[in-house]
Amino acid sequence: MTETATARRSRITPEREAELYGAVLDLLREVGYDALTMDAVAARTRSSKATLYRQWGGKAELVVKAIKHDKPGLADEVDTGTLHGDLHALMAREDDCAMERNSALMRGVAMAIHNDEHLREVFRSQLVEPEMAAFRRVLQRAVDRGEIRADCPALEFLIPMMVGAFATRALIDDRPPTRAYLTSYIDAVVLPALGAPTR
Repeated sequence: MTETATARRSRITPEREAELYGAVLDLLREVGYDALTMDAVAARTRSSKATLYRQWGGKAELVVKAIKHDKPGLADEVDTGTLHGDLHALMAREDDCAMERNSALMRGVAMAIHNDEHLREVFRSQLVEPEMAAFRRVLQRAVDRGEIRADCPALEFLIPMMVGAFATRALIDDRPPTRAYLTSYIDAVVLPALGAPTR
């Protein structure tokens, strides 16, 4: 029974999986999480709803997997030798168009994460916790190099600082975040808060 289920799940090729994830993200930007349905995903991707449920289990899992698939990778995959270089390199992994799309995407899912306990748990376990662990490894490298103090009180606030800059740009200025904006923010706010060199 398990072997049969595994065989069925393995029929989706990586290319088909990427196509499905792209369609899910497009729908999420268009209608938001609450209005997104598995029926709509099935119609958009010419899939059967049964296949979607068998492969991903439910809407929350499918949406989070799609968001995760669209990300360029974990933060600790970048290692330039300095914290300044690492954070700038992380910002350089996405251009302004990608940042604008991601900003729209997060607006489409933010309220649902707040209201839907299951989505919040899947989002946290599949995206937030791995990303926070990766950033902790980036920061630990900086501590090991002597760039920042191990007891720096701002260490635990790196993720909120970065997320805050990304999320509030559109609210305050009615503009999506850009690479230039976020790298300037890193130099003006994040690195000084950590006591790290800005160059």
